[in-house]
Amino acid sequence: MKILALESSATACSVALCEDERLIAQTFQNSGLTHSRTLMPMAEDLLAACGQRPEEVDVVAVAAGPGSFTGLRIGVATAKGLGWAWQKPCAPCSTLESMAWQLAHTDAIVVAVMDARRSQVYNALFRTCGGAPERLCPDRAVALDQVEAELKNLPGKKILVGDGAQLCYNEWREHVSDLVMAPEHLRWQSAWGVARAALDLARQGGLVSAEQLAPVYHRLSQAERERLARQADTKE
Repeated sequence: MKILALESSATACSVALCEDERLIAQTFQNSGLTHSRTLMPMAEDLLAACGQRPEEVDVVAVAAGPGSFTGLRIGVATAKGLGWAWQKPCAPCSTLESMAWQLAHTDAIVVAVMDARRSQVYNALFRTCGGAPERLCPDRAVALDQVEAELKNLPGKKILVGDGAQLCYNEWREHVSDLVMAPEHLRWQSAWGVARAALDLARQGGLVSAEQLAPVYHRLSQAERERLARQADTKE
């Protein structure tokens, strides 16, 4: 099964082409350019460089959330467009689970974290042993101190992965034992992890049509929170 995977949930942006568990090619940028300028050209250039035609792709996968609201919208819109044009099924992958796949070779608790601001992180915990991540909790937007309290009760090595890794390491390192950050080259979100999560999703019958594909935010945007607050003030 050939999977074209897109990752634009945070500051880094990447595209990967995989066949089952095998990585064929991946391109990655953390240049600060907006994903609306980089993601589609990266996908087109990668397929061209690999000599792959759209009809040879079986699934279009994307990091559907959580993450940056703008980044998720760009990634999902790109995946929808490709899936619709090519008449291919889509894989809406958890950004956090996709990150855990990058450390599936370890024997540890993988702590996937993305900075959600307001003293919160997008987080999920996974146990890795035997080459696959085992989910310990659902994806969530959660307070930093709540995750810290949970980690204190978990024995063994804990590996931080994601764009929130440095923030969480600085906050927790004095209170959580055996806490380390993933190596730099494995720390950032990557499209390979999305492709690997998509393969499992496909095997479980979790693919959707391009029309059904949608981002998963896990909390309201700041604009929506401010609008609801103004409505509440008006009612009072």
